[in-house]
Amino acid sequence: MSHYFQFESDFVDSLRCIPMQVRLKLDTCGVKLKLSQWNRLGTDDRQRLVEMPCETVAEAQTYHDFLHRLILEHTATPASDLPIDPDPAWLDASTIPVSVQEKAHEVGATIDLEQWTTLTPLQRFVLIKLSRSGHENANFLPALKEFNLA
Repeated sequence: MSHYFQFESDFVDSLRCIPMQVRLKLDTCGVKLKLSQWNRLGTDDRQRLVEMPCETVAEAQTYHDFLHRLILEHTATPASDLPIDPDPAWLDASTIPVSVQEKAHEVGATIDLEQWTTLTPLQRFVLIKLSRSGHENANFLPALKEFNLA
């Protein structure tokens, strides 16, 4: 099932940026996809990457292999693989990552454990990704608001 967030609304019609649900799949299957590579893919291919499942080990392998073929076909260069975290933080509803707590504090919000446990794994993934240092974090506060945390 496709799910776009409100803070992604400025680009989801064209899929000119990589939606969070695809970013989660990339981390799950262990493929690094650059925005320049994403933009070389056709709209149908981008939409297929949004819709393809990537939850089980078999689905992640299928997604991985499909994405490798697409990138090679559209860019003439092989995709890079990333290590797959065997225990990703977004699947742990019992611990709020420090980066998320610190970023929330920076924007004048607090997230307690009860709130964290009510989030979906995709929502936790979003907050973790948007709280990482060295990344564009403009959507962190809009995400908090969308998730009713601020």
